[in-house]
Amino acid sequence: MSAVANGLGWAALGLAAFPALLGALNLRRLRRPRGTPPGPSLVSILIPARDEAAHIETCVRAALASEDVAVEVLVMDDGSQDDTAAIVRGLMKRDRRLRLLQAPPLPPGWTGKVHACARLSEAARGTHLLFIDADVRLAPHAAAALAAHAEDHEIALVTGVPRQEIGSLGEALTVPAINLMMLGYLPGGGRAGSGRASLAAACGQLILVQAPAYATVGGHAAGPSVLHDGLALARRLRAGGFRTEVVDGAPLARCRMYRSFREGWEGFLKNAREGMATPLGLPVWTVLLGGAHLLPWLLLPFTALALPALLLSLGLRAAITWRTREPWWTVPLHPATVAVALGIQWSALLGGWLGRRPAWKGRAYGPAGPAT
Repeated sequence: MSAVANGLGWAALGLAAFPALLGALNLRRLRRPRGTPPGPSLVSILIPARDEAAHIETCVRAALASEDVAVEVLVMDDGSQDDTAAIVRGLMKRDRRLRLLQAPPLPPGWTGKVHACARLSEAARGTHLLFIDADVRLAPHAAAALAAHAEDHEIALVTGVPRQEIGSLGEALTVPAINLMMLGYLPGGGRAGSGRASLAAACGQLILVQAPAYATVGGHAAGPSVLHDGLALARRLRAGGFRTEVVDGAPLARCRMYRSFREGWEGFLKNAREGMATPLGLPVWTVLLGGAHLLPWLLLPFTALALPALLLSLGLRAAITWRTREPWWTVPLHPATVAVALGIQWSALLGGWLGRRPAWKGRAYGPAGPAT
Protein backbone atom coordinates (compact mmCIF):
# COMPACT_ATOMS: atom_id res chain seq x y z
CA MET A 1 0.00 0.00 0.00
CA SER A 2 2.84 2.40 0.82
CA ALA A 3 4.46 1.96 -2.60
CA VAL A 4 1.15 2.45 -4.37
CA ALA A 5 0.31 5.49 -2.27
CA ASN A 6 3.73 7.04 -2.93
CA GLY A 7 3.38 6.39 -6.65
CA LEU A 8 -0.01 8.04 -6.69
CA GLY A 9 1.39 10.84 -4.54
CA TRP A 10 4.13 11.58 -7.08
CA ALA A 11 1.50 11.56 -9.83
CA ALA A 12 -0.73 13.95 -7.90
CA LEU A 13 2.22 16.24 -7.17
CA GLY A 14 3.18 16.39 -10.82
CA LEU A 15 -0.39 16.98 -11.94
CA ALA A 16 -0.78 19.76 -9.37
CA ALA A 17 2.55 21.37 -10.24
CA PHE A 18 1.69 21.72 -13.93
CA PRO A 19 -1.30 24.11 -13.58
CA ALA A 20 0.38 25.90 -10.66
CA LEU A 21 3.41 26.81 -12.80
CA LEU A 22 1.32 27.57 -15.87
CA GLY A 23 -1.10 29.63 -13.79
CA ALA A 24 1.74 31.65 -12.26
CA LEU A 25 3.02 32.51 -15.73
CA ASN A 26 -0.43 33.37 -17.05
CA LEU A 27 -1.29 35.55 -14.07
CA ARG A 28 2.00 37.42 -14.36
CA ARG A 29 1.45 38.12 -18.06
CA LEU A 30 -2.25 38.99 -17.86
CA ARG A 31 -2.49 42.55 -19.12
CA ARG A 32 -4.85 45.23 -17.83
CA PRO A 33 -6.25 47.54 -20.54
CA ARG A 34 -6.01 51.27 -19.90
CA GLY A 35 -6.22 54.54 -21.74
CA THR A 36 -8.32 55.87 -24.58
CA PRO A 37 -8.27 54.93 -28.26
CA PRO A 38 -6.27 57.18 -30.60
CA GLY A 39 -8.22 59.05 -33.24
CA PRO A 40 -11.98 59.08 -33.76
CA SER A 41 -13.62 55.90 -32.49
CA LEU A 42 -17.17 54.76 -31.95
CA VAL A 43 -17.78 51.67 -29.81
CA SER A 44 -21.02 49.90 -30.57
CA ILE A 45 -22.10 48.13 -27.39
CA LEU A 46 -24.21 45.18 -28.55
CA ILE A 47 -26.51 43.34 -26.14
CA PRO A 48 -28.50 40.23 -27.12
CA ALA A 49 -31.43 39.87 -24.71
CA ARG A 50 -34.00 37.11 -24.26
CA ASP A 51 -36.23 37.38 -21.17
CA GLU A 52 -33.79 39.70 -19.39
CA ALA A 53 -36.23 42.05 -17.64
CA ALA A 54 -34.42 41.51 -14.34
CA HIS A 55 -31.08 42.69 -15.73
CA ILE A 56 -31.48 44.82 -18.83
CA GLU A 57 -32.01 48.23 -17.23
CA THR A 58 -28.86 48.18 -15.10
CA CYS A 59 -26.91 46.71 -18.03
CA VAL A 60 -28.00 49.45 -20.42
CA ARG A 61 -27.53 52.25 -17.90
CA ALA A 62 -23.96 51.10 -17.23
CA ALA A 63 -23.22 50.92 -20.97
CA LEU A 64 -24.58 54.42 -21.55
CA ALA A 65 -22.39 55.71 -18.70
CA SER A 66 -19.24 54.82 -20.66
CA GLU A 67 -16.57 57.52 -20.59
CA ASP A 68 -13.69 58.74 -22.80
CA VAL A 69 -15.04 57.24 -26.04
CA ALA A 70 -18.20 57.73 -28.07
CA VAL A 71 -20.65 54.83 -27.77
CA GLU A 72 -23.94 53.64 -29.17
CA VAL A 73 -25.92 50.92 -27.40
CA LEU A 74 -28.01 48.41 -29.35
CA VAL A 75 -30.27 45.85 -27.65
CA MET A 76 -31.63 42.91 -29.63
CA ASP A 77 -34.89 41.65 -28.13
CA ASP A 78 -34.77 37.98 -29.06
CA GLY A 79 -38.37 36.85 -28.64
CA SER A 80 -38.69 37.85 -24.99
CA GLN A 81 -41.88 36.91 -23.17
CA ASP A 82 -41.30 39.38 -20.35
CA ASP A 83 -40.89 43.19 -20.12
CA THR A 84 -37.41 43.34 -21.66
CA ALA A 85 -38.49 45.36 -24.70
CA ALA A 86 -40.74 47.71 -22.71
CA ILE A 87 -37.93 48.54 -20.31
CA VAL A 88 -35.56 49.38 -23.16
CA ARG A 89 -38.20 51.53 -24.87
CA GLY A 90 -38.54 53.52 -21.66
CA LEU A 91 -34.79 54.11 -21.53
CA MET A 92 -34.72 55.14 -25.20
CA LYS A 93 -36.85 58.19 -24.38
CA ARG A 94 -33.98 59.54 -22.25
CA ASP A 95 -30.97 58.77 -24.45
CA ARG A 96 -30.82 58.85 -28.25
CA ARG A 97 -27.71 56.67 -28.29
CA LEU A 98 -29.85 53.65 -27.38
CA ARG A 99 -31.68 51.57 -30.00
CA LEU A 100 -33.96 48.56 -29.64
CA LEU A 101 -34.05 45.94 -32.39
CA GLN A 102 -36.38 42.97 -32.78
CA ALA A 103 -34.77 39.68 -33.77
CA PRO A 104 -36.27 37.99 -36.83
CA PRO A 105 -37.48 34.40 -36.40
CA LEU A 106 -34.60 32.06 -35.65
CA PRO A 107 -33.50 30.38 -38.91
CA PRO A 108 -32.86 26.62 -38.97
CA GLY A 109 -29.32 25.73 -38.00
CA TRP A 110 -28.71 28.85 -35.90
CA THR A 111 -28.37 29.23 -32.15
CA GLY A 112 -30.23 32.13 -30.57
CA LYS A 113 -27.36 34.22 -29.23
CA VAL A 114 -25.25 33.83 -32.37
CA HIS A 115 -28.20 34.91 -34.53
CA ALA A 116 -28.87 37.93 -32.31
CA CYS A 117 -25.19 38.94 -32.35
CA ALA A 118 -25.00 38.62 -36.14
CA ARG A 119 -28.06 40.83 -36.59
CA LEU A 120 -26.73 43.35 -34.06
CA SER A 121 -23.45 43.62 -35.95
CA GLU A 122 -25.34 44.41 -39.15
CA ALA A 123 -27.06 47.37 -37.48
CA ALA A 124 -23.96 48.67 -35.70
CA ARG A 125 -22.14 51.78 -36.95
CA GLY A 126 -19.07 51.55 -34.75
CA THR A 127 -15.37 51.19 -35.48
CA HIS A 128 -15.35 48.64 -32.65
CA LEU A 129 -18.05 46.13 -31.69
CA LEU A 130 -18.35 45.37 -27.98
CA PHE A 131 -20.54 42.31 -27.36
CA ILE A 132 -21.75 41.90 -23.78
CA ASP A 133 -24.37 39.75 -22.08
CA ALA A 134 -27.43 41.37 -20.52
CA ASP A 135 -26.24 40.49 -17.00
CA VAL A 136 -22.92 42.35 -17.46
CA ARG A 137 -22.30 45.76 -15.90
CA LEU A 138 -19.54 47.69 -17.67
CA ALA A 139 -17.23 49.96 -15.72
CA PRO A 140 -17.24 53.55 -17.05
CA HIS A 141 -13.74 53.21 -18.55
CA ALA A 142 -14.22 49.70 -19.99
CA ALA A 143 -15.24 50.52 -23.58
CA ALA A 144 -12.45 53.09 -23.99
CA ALA A 145 -9.82 50.85 -22.39
CA LEU A 146 -10.71 47.83 -24.52
CA ALA A 147 -10.69 49.88 -27.74
CA ALA A 148 -7.38 51.51 -26.75
CA HIS A 149 -5.82 48.11 -26.08
CA ALA A 150 -6.98 46.82 -29.45
CA GLU A 151 -5.57 49.85 -31.28
CA ASP A 152 -2.32 50.25 -29.32
CA HIS A 153 -1.34 46.58 -29.68
CA GLU A 154 -2.92 45.87 -33.09
CA ILE A 155 -5.23 43.20 -31.71
CA ALA A 156 -8.44 42.35 -33.55
CA LEU A 157 -10.29 40.84 -30.58
CA VAL A 158 -9.87 41.73 -26.91
CA THR A 159 -11.78 39.76 -24.31
CA GLY A 160 -11.79 39.22 -20.57
CA VAL A 161 -13.75 37.48 -17.84
CA PRO A 162 -15.74 40.07 -15.86
CA ARG A 163 -15.52 39.99 -12.08
CA GLN A 164 -17.89 37.18 -11.20
CA GLU A 165 -20.32 38.09 -8.43
CA ILE A 166 -21.09 34.97 -6.43
CA GLY A 167 -23.82 35.05 -3.82
CA SER A 168 -24.80 31.46 -3.17
CA LEU A 169 -23.26 28.06 -2.55
CA GLY A 170 -24.57 26.81 -5.90
CA GLU A 171 -22.76 29.57 -7.77
CA ALA A 172 -19.57 28.94 -5.81
CA LEU A 173 -19.61 25.31 -6.92
CA THR A 174 -19.88 26.18 -10.62
CA VAL A 175 -18.77 29.67 -11.67
CA PRO A 176 -15.10 29.67 -10.47
CA ALA A 177 -14.27 26.90 -12.95
CA ILE A 178 -14.16 29.54 -15.72
CA ASN A 179 -11.04 31.30 -14.49
CA LEU A 180 -9.44 28.08 -13.26
CA MET A 181 -9.53 26.58 -16.74
CA MET A 182 -8.50 29.71 -18.60
CA LEU A 183 -5.63 30.70 -16.32
CA GLY A 184 -4.53 27.33 -14.97
CA TYR A 185 -4.70 25.12 -18.04
CA LEU A 186 -4.46 27.24 -21.20
CA PRO A 187 -0.85 27.64 -22.44
CA GLY A 188 -0.28 31.34 -22.93
CA GLY A 189 -3.52 32.22 -21.16
CA GLY A 190 -4.99 33.49 -24.43
CA ARG A 191 -2.24 36.10 -24.91
CA ALA A 192 -1.71 37.57 -28.37
CA GLY A 193 1.84 36.21 -28.54
CA SER A 194 0.52 32.93 -29.91
CA GLY A 195 -1.21 32.88 -33.26
CA ARG A 196 -2.43 29.30 -32.97
CA ALA A 197 -6.18 29.05 -33.32
CA SER A 198 -6.24 26.05 -30.97
CA LEU A 199 -4.84 28.22 -28.17
CA ALA A 200 -7.33 31.04 -28.65
CA ALA A 201 -9.73 31.81 -25.82
CA ALA A 202 -12.59 34.20 -25.21
CA CYS A 203 -15.34 34.92 -22.71
CA GLY A 204 -18.64 35.55 -24.45
CA GLN A 205 -19.69 37.92 -21.66
CA LEU A 206 -17.20 40.60 -22.77
CA ILE A 207 -15.72 40.70 -26.29
CA LEU A 208 -14.52 43.73 -28.25
CA VAL A 209 -13.74 43.22 -31.95
CA GLN A 210 -12.41 45.67 -34.49
CA ALA A 211 -15.20 46.02 -37.06
CA PRO A 212 -13.06 45.51 -40.21
CA ALA A 213 -11.54 42.28 -38.88
CA TYR A 214 -14.96 41.04 -37.80
CA ALA A 215 -16.32 41.60 -41.29
CA THR A 216 -13.31 39.97 -42.95
CA VAL A 217 -13.84 36.62 -41.20
CA GLY A 218 -17.62 36.67 -41.54
CA GLY A 219 -18.38 37.50 -37.91
CA HIS A 220 -20.84 35.39 -35.98
CA ALA A 221 -22.63 34.43 -39.19
CA ALA A 222 -19.66 32.25 -40.21
CA GLY A 223 -20.51 29.84 -37.35
CA PRO A 224 -24.28 29.95 -36.99
CA SER A 225 -24.72 26.70 -35.04
CA VAL A 226 -22.13 27.14 -32.27
CA LEU A 227 -22.96 27.63 -28.61
CA HIS A 228 -19.44 28.69 -27.55
CA ASP A 229 -19.79 31.84 -29.66
CA GLY A 230 -16.89 33.78 -28.16
CA LEU A 231 -14.39 30.95 -28.46
CA ALA A 232 -15.47 30.20 -32.03
CA LEU A 233 -15.05 33.85 -33.03
CA ALA A 234 -11.57 34.07 -31.49
CA ARG A 235 -10.45 30.90 -33.26
CA ARG A 236 -11.89 32.12 -36.56
CA LEU A 237 -10.00 35.40 -36.29
CA ARG A 238 -6.72 33.67 -35.51
CA ALA A 239 -7.23 31.28 -38.40
CA GLY A 240 -7.69 34.37 -40.59
CA GLY A 241 -4.35 35.81 -39.50
CA PHE A 242 -5.62 38.22 -36.84
CA ARG A 243 -4.40 38.57 -33.25
CA THR A 244 -6.68 37.96 -30.26
CA GLU A 245 -6.00 38.39 -26.55
CA VAL A 246 -7.49 37.65 -23.15
CA VAL A 247 -6.96 40.52 -20.72
CA ASP A 248 -7.79 41.16 -17.07
CA GLY A 249 -11.54 41.63 -17.19
CA ALA A 250 -12.18 42.08 -13.45
CA PRO A 251 -11.61 45.88 -13.45
CA LEU A 252 -13.65 46.31 -16.64
CA ALA A 253 -16.99 44.71 -15.80
CA ARG A 254 -18.91 42.64 -13.31
CA CYS A 255 -21.43 39.90 -13.85
CA ARG A 256 -23.65 37.60 -11.86
CA MET A 257 -24.16 34.73 -14.29
CA TYR A 258 -26.42 32.49 -12.24
CA ARG A 259 -28.22 32.56 -8.92
CA SER A 260 -28.48 28.89 -8.03
CA PHE A 261 -26.77 25.55 -8.48
CA ARG A 262 -29.41 24.46 -10.98
CA GLU A 263 -28.91 27.55 -13.16
CA GLY A 264 -25.14 27.09 -13.05
CA TRP A 265 -25.32 23.41 -13.93
CA GLU A 266 -27.71 23.97 -16.86
CA GLY A 267 -25.79 27.01 -18.08
CA PHE A 268 -22.44 25.23 -18.26
CA LEU A 269 -24.03 22.02 -19.51
CA LYS A 270 -25.25 23.64 -22.73
CA ASN A 271 -21.70 24.52 -23.86
CA ALA A 272 -19.88 21.46 -22.57
CA ARG A 273 -20.00 19.37 -25.74
CA GLU A 274 -18.15 22.11 -27.63
CA GLY A 275 -15.42 22.09 -25.00
CA MET A 276 -14.15 19.31 -22.76
CA ALA A 277 -17.02 16.84 -23.09
CA THR A 278 -15.75 14.77 -26.02
CA PRO A 279 -15.06 11.02 -26.00
CA LEU A 280 -11.32 11.55 -26.45
CA GLY A 281 -10.85 14.73 -24.48
CA LEU A 282 -12.87 14.18 -21.33
CA PRO A 283 -10.92 11.14 -19.99
CA VAL A 284 -7.74 13.20 -20.31
CA TRP A 285 -9.31 16.18 -18.56
CA THR A 286 -10.60 13.89 -15.82
CA VAL A 287 -7.05 12.73 -15.12
CA LEU A 288 -5.65 16.27 -15.25
CA LEU A 289 -8.27 17.86 -13.02
CA GLY A 290 -9.04 14.93 -10.75
CA GLY A 291 -5.38 14.06 -10.27
CA ALA A 292 -4.36 17.61 -9.40
CA HIS A 293 -7.29 18.80 -7.28
CA LEU A 294 -9.13 15.74 -5.92
CA LEU A 295 -6.56 12.95 -5.60
CA PRO A 296 -4.37 14.81 -3.04
CA TRP A 297 -7.28 14.92 -0.61
CA LEU A 298 -7.86 11.18 -0.94
CA LEU A 299 -4.16 10.44 -0.43
CA LEU A 300 -3.66 12.74 2.54
CA PRO A 301 -3.83 9.93 5.17
CA PHE A 302 -1.46 7.66 3.21
CA THR A 303 1.50 9.68 1.92
CA ALA A 304 3.36 12.87 2.78
CA LEU A 305 3.45 13.77 -0.93
CA ALA A 306 -0.24 14.59 -0.79
CA LEU A 307 0.30 17.72 1.30
CA PRO A 308 2.50 19.66 -1.15
CA ALA A 309 0.18 18.64 -3.98
CA LEU A 310 -2.78 19.90 -2.00
CA LEU A 311 -1.00 23.19 -1.21
CA LEU A 312 -0.19 23.72 -4.89
CA SER A 313 -3.82 23.10 -5.81
CA LEU A 314 -5.22 25.50 -3.23
CA GLY A 315 -2.41 28.01 -3.85
CA LEU A 316 -3.32 28.19 -7.52
CA ARG A 317 -6.97 28.66 -6.72
CA ALA A 318 -6.18 31.36 -4.13
CA ALA A 319 -3.97 33.26 -6.59
CA ILE A 320 -6.63 33.15 -9.30
CA THR A 321 -9.32 34.19 -6.81
CA TRP A 322 -7.23 37.18 -5.70
CA ARG A 323 -6.46 38.37 -9.22
CA THR A 324 -9.99 37.93 -10.55
CA ARG A 325 -11.61 39.43 -7.44
CA GLU A 326 -13.84 36.47 -6.72
CA PRO A 327 -15.02 35.96 -3.12
CA TRP A 328 -12.42 34.44 -0.79
CA TRP A 329 -14.97 32.20 0.90
CA THR A 330 -15.17 30.13 -2.30
CA VAL A 331 -11.53 28.93 -2.04
CA PRO A 332 -12.12 26.15 0.56
CA LEU A 333 -14.82 24.79 -1.76
CA HIS A 334 -12.27 24.29 -4.53
CA PRO A 335 -12.21 20.46 -4.62
CA ALA A 336 -16.00 20.35 -4.70
CA THR A 337 -15.99 22.93 -7.52
CA VAL A 338 -13.66 20.74 -9.58
CA ALA A 339 -15.79 17.67 -8.89
CA VAL A 340 -18.91 19.53 -10.03
CA ALA A 341 -17.14 20.74 -13.18
CA LEU A 342 -16.25 17.17 -14.08
CA GLY A 343 -19.78 16.07 -13.25
CA ILE A 344 -21.19 18.63 -15.70
CA GLN A 345 -18.85 17.49 -18.45
CA TRP A 346 -19.59 13.79 -17.98
CA SER A 347 -23.33 14.52 -17.81
CA ALA A 348 -23.08 16.38 -21.13
CA LEU A 349 -21.16 13.55 -22.79
CA LEU A 350 -23.45 10.82 -21.51
CA GLY A 351 -26.51 12.91 -22.29
CA GLY A 352 -25.35 13.18 -25.89
CA TRP A 353 -25.04 9.43 -26.13
CA LEU A 354 -28.58 9.13 -24.76
CA GLY A 355 -29.92 11.51 -27.39
CA ARG A 356 -30.33 14.65 -25.31
CA ARG A 357 -29.84 17.94 -27.14
CA PRO A 358 -28.26 21.08 -25.65
CA ALA A 359 -30.97 23.53 -24.57
CA TRP A 360 -31.19 27.04 -23.17
CA LYS A 361 -34.08 29.44 -22.56
CA GLY A 362 -36.67 27.26 -24.19
CA ARG A 363 -34.63 26.33 -27.27
CA ALA A 364 -33.01 23.00 -28.08
CA TYR A 365 -29.99 23.01 -30.39
CA GLY A 366 -28.04 20.66 -32.58
CA PRO A 367 -28.45 17.00 -33.44
CA ALA A 368 -28.65 14.37 -30.74
CA GLY A 369 -25.61 12.17 -30.28
CA PRO A 370 -22.12 12.40 -28.79
CA ALA A 371 -19.70 15.23 -29.56
CA THR A 372 -16.75 14.37 -31.73
